[in-house]
Amino acid sequence: MNTTITAQRSPYLWEPSSERIEQSHIKAFAESTGQPLFPYERFHRWSVSHLAVFWSAVWDYAGIIGDKGDRVFVPGPSMPDSTWFPEARLNFAENLLRGSLDRIAAYEANETGVQGSITLQELKQSVAKAQEGLKQLGVQKGDCVAGVTKNDIQGLVALIATTSLGATWTSCSPDFGTKGIVDRIGQVKPKVLIATLSYQYKQKPFQIEDKIKQTTEHLEGLSALVTFGGETDIEGIESLSWSELCNNEAEEPTFEPVPFNHPLYILYTSGTTGLPKAIVHSVGGTLLQHVKEHQLHCDVQQGDVLFWYTNTAWMMYPWLVSGLASEAAILLYDGSPVRQDSLTHLWDIADEVGITHFGTSPKYLDTLMKAGVDLKNTHSLDSLKSLLSCGAPLAPEQYNWIYQTIKQDLFLASISGGTEIIGCFVMGSPVHPLKQGEIACKALGMAVDVLDERGASVYEEKGDLVCTKPFPSMPLTFFGEGGEERYRKSYFSKRPGIWTHGDLAEQTIDQSFIIYGRADTTLNPGGVRIGTAEIYGVVDHIKEIKDSVVFGAPKDHDEEIVLCIVTEQLTEDLAKEIRRQIRTKASPRHVPKRIYQVEEIPHTINGKRVEGAAKTAALGKEVKNEASLRNPSSLQAFRQLSEKEFV
Repeated sequence: MNTTITAQRSPYLWEPSSERIEQSHIKAFAESTGQPLFPYERFHRWSVSHLAVFWSAVWDYAGIIGDKGDRVFVPGPSMPDSTWFPEARLNFAENLLRGSLDRIAAYEANETGVQGSITLQELKQSVAKAQEGLKQLGVQKGDCVAGVTKNDIQGLVALIATTSLGATWTSCSPDFGTKGIVDRIGQVKPKVLIATLSYQYKQKPFQIEDKIKQTTEHLEGLSALVTFGGETDIEGIESLSWSELCNNEAEEPTFEPVPFNHPLYILYTSGTTGLPKAIVHSVGGTLLQHVKEHQLHCDVQQGDVLFWYTNTAWMMYPWLVSGLASEAAILLYDGSPVRQDSLTHLWDIADEVGITHFGTSPKYLDTLMKAGVDLKNTHSLDSLKSLLSCGAPLAPEQYNWIYQTIKQDLFLASISGGTEIIGCFVMGSPVHPLKQGEIACKALGMAVDVLDERGASVYEEKGDLVCTKPFPSMPLTFFGEGGEERYRKSYFSKRPGIWTHGDLAEQTIDQSFIIYGRADTTLNPGGVRIGTAEIYGVVDHIKEIKDSVVFGAPKDHDEEIVLCIVTEQLTEDLAKEIRRQIRTKASPRHVPKRIYQVEEIPHTINGKRVEGAAKTAALGKEVKNEASLRNPSSLQAFRQLSEKEFV
């Protein structure tokens, strides 16, 4: 089936029933504001034209626990100078630990299956004990606690206990190397490090006690190490096990009220062009953005089960954790998404615990698609209401495959945002019909647009994804010396007063969106802008290709497209087929001039392919931060591309 990747007036793949619309959060929210939900474009325009009224209404609708204060939005001289809820006081943990005490708050699963669950009552008790232990270590409001933690219930307790004290949480995944961990949490000088001493991936155990010891040697100001899965001694700092930390009589947590703009999380960019940026996010901005996205855009209802396949280093981990604030249960999964004996392991778990919202990536879905998995014939998925995807654009062919092989009555949403905003600019909607290859709408409260190089708003053509008005989950700053300057330079230097996100996007005439990839990796052969996602959308579905990366290489004052693939054997016939499919499904301009076979593609630790590092290595330049890559040795092949034969 030939499918173009640029926007079409394609038929709807799914339409919400009138019953689903009537029962949705977004419908109830619109009624609470006195604004009509339809047409959605008008409702969205109201949300960004009356920012204070809208975000105050989100606070009220979600039942945020805290004192809102009288003022909601104080405009500043420029977008990053604006202030939200300057009089508000609240506690993040208190807003997570809400609802019926006997409800399931979290499930825990790994490569061997579901390991257990915890009720809200049990979670509150665990948080109380961890909170008391952290107090005894001297942790208080304004301190930073770092985690090298698995995606499990103990890690969740550590995070919530930290935020209950008004302290700031930051975390890395245990599969990071020592340099990758230190490059991140070493910047923020945590008072306490909470770390696991082991983890498992692809059914292989890893012992990381030595890595944790090496990490502590590089953490300035560290006063204590708390370890899961054993004890270890570090000279000069207090060392204790998690069970020792929690060995106290505390039963009920207390909650330290903090300002709306108090630091909650420090998250990190991938760091492929230098030291990772340490982005500071606020308590109120994070909470308000997440309850808006969960309830209004994903329709997460009380009692639902929310899952996203993530590790503790990616922004989707705090996004998942915030599901507790909507009184949903969350599923915490640690390990590989597939097992050697089963590609559908996660779906087995989905059936067992009744996942309602399944979050994943296009890469995982493509693995299932290439293997011919047909979940309709193997799993019931009765509870599944929504499939969510991010990390890369969802290819048009994947939309069809999902409805053909997973479930027909399914709210599918590809979402796009970033670590920098701990949320989304464009999202799905439970009341929008779905078109192939498109993201349904602008997120409410987000003044999203697509601008060309002149700064004009454009439709039906590619441009820069921007946000023209402030929103609560903008970063407080970048951590460290010169952080404010670096923050403003990153997002406001191209267009002063406008957030330029760095994505190449297209806005259709009915205000849905297509994301083509990062603007800084945009291909430009013959002066025509091409998003890398347009090529991946074809190549990723060719069965012979296991992985790929594409970039532009300078050639005679122009640029030619270079495609590198992982395959059993790159033959002339395969190269012809690749070019034929790209020419047919995209355009002749998308066809790569050179195709190389390589052993592996560079990926970040979070699994994203890195066009920039591949291109930099291929051009013989220095890749600044190889520690941010899961497989830095992969770059050697790109450094030698000029010596390799291409087809």
